[in-house]
Amino acid sequence: MSKNVRNLSFRKGLDDNLFEHLAEAHSEEKGLDQDTLHTIADKYLIGNANVYGAATFYDFLNPEKSNKKVFSCAGSACMLAGTQGALHQRLEQHFEPSEIGEVYCLGRCYENSAFHYKGLNYSGEAAKQISQLKEGSVKTLPDHYTVGSLGKGILTAASPSPEESIKTLVRLLESNPDTLLEEISGSGLRGRGGAGFPLAIKLAGVKKEVADDKFIVCNADEGDPGAFSDRYLLEQKAHLVLFGMAISGYITGAQGGVVYIRAEYPEAIEICKKAIQAFNQLFPFKKANGETVDFKLHVVKAQGAYICGEETALLSSLEGLRPEVRTRPPFPVQYGLFGKPTAVNNVETLANLHAILTDGGAAFKAIGTAKSSGTKLLSLDSHFNRPGLYEVDMGTPLSKAINELGGGMKEPVKAYHIGGPLGGLVPMSKIDDLTIDFETFAANGFLLGHASILSIPARFPLVEYLEHLFAFTAHESCGKCFPCRIGSVRGKELLQKARTSDYKIDRTLFNDLIETLEKGSLCALGGGLPLPVKNALQYFPEELGEYFK
Repeated sequence: MSKNVRNLSFRKGLDDNLFEHLAEAHSEEKGLDQDTLHTIADKYLIGNANVYGAATFYDFLNPEKSNKKVFSCAGSACMLAGTQGALHQRLEQHFEPSEIGEVYCLGRCYENSAFHYKGLNYSGEAAKQISQLKEGSVKTLPDHYTVGSLGKGILTAASPSPEESIKTLVRLLESNPDTLLEEISGSGLRGRGGAGFPLAIKLAGVKKEVADDKFIVCNADEGDPGAFSDRYLLEQKAHLVLFGMAISGYITGAQGGVVYIRAEYPEAIEICKKAIQAFNQLFPFKKANGETVDFKLHVVKAQGAYICGEETALLSSLEGLRPEVRTRPPFPVQYGLFGKPTAVNNVETLANLHAILTDGGAAFKAIGTAKSSGTKLLSLDSHFNRPGLYEVDMGTPLSKAINELGGGMKEPVKAYHIGGPLGGLVPMSKIDDLTIDFETFAANGFLLGHASILSIPARFPLVEYLEHLFAFTAHESCGKCFPCRIGSVRGKELLQKARTSDYKIDRTLFNDLIETLEKGSLCALGGGLPLPVKNALQYFPEELGEYFK
């Protein structure tokens, strides 16, 4: 059935996209309109159940949330900062409790008290102006966070203007695609969103596939609580991201590019929609040798689903299907968007291509370490004395980033959760052992991932934090595989029961649970959750021991 819907969706293409029509069927006043859904089903020659099942998966389209007027951030950073209780009290002075919903995460981790109202995000002291926001006398409020670097500083340095980027792109479109791919390969650039897969291998995989249609997809569904590096790039350096997509399209022979941006980043969506106009005007591009290069960029607004950060779920979402994880192989480079060869890349990864192809792959390779070249963006939360977005050379000591860039901590911290909810839980005793690169994190049993650094205060019970991680996974699971769908709920229930009563968890049972999640889950949501849990059990046996037999 999925293949049939995928093929039917492909017939309409990205200009008449099924997923975007599902989003249009929802309004704040009426919620999800059934008549509109039936019209969509008829148009695409698919069943009403397929359309309804796909639409209701998303937080912002789910009928249960149709009466919500304001959304409070329930992300880990805001929870650990302890700001959301006071925010809820203030919101309840202006809205009925039933009108207040929750959302993960708004990318305001540097100051917290974050909420989403009428399509825009607010944080910090903005809650004091809710009356003005409701009246319409105030719509947008200043949003400031520190941006800095330690080392080379590629993405935080002054960047070329959009016009200059277009000129560079025109020049490179006259180059041999193989030469450009060799330059990227020589840079050693690895994906900045998760496991660090080499970009050149992914692009080469799509390039060698023979197909009439190929795609480049930018995964801008940055849902990791504590991370806001993608948001920074999309709002401040959108042209670098689009440049990376366009040149990737030329190298691979792709004709379409999609920036899939989470609905929780409304400002980024509007900025990117404006930025793509200049790039799309360039195509079709006629080279000096008479060859024509065509590539069209699209911005697609997601609708609230953390699982869409997983590349195959994202592709299913774009096709108008329920965003469930696909089994692999086949991999997206062979069978991706609409079943066509597709390269799915992270925002930060693509943004690096401008520097690599103007300064040279060797210059990028010279930064960082032998296996982790270049720089990495770090997101530091509000527990730091200088929270914000920072860039460091790969291989920089973690302690240096924390103390020199972050300026140390505002209160005692017992651990850092680095790399999102599926990243490693790093105790203070391990800070001096880590440098910011893929290798040392993996060697020490952690994961660099997005490199968001979330602080767990000494005052915050770890058992409560682990329960939160299981609850987050249960809420965001696509439900396709049993280990994630059921195991996340069982883990939450066990920890909650032990935390709120005299119940003691059987350690063997709990170990079996996290092993089943780790080995049996189809993707990194269920499969990655055990990492911070095991880290916590390993490094904090005294604190957590009282909850186990």
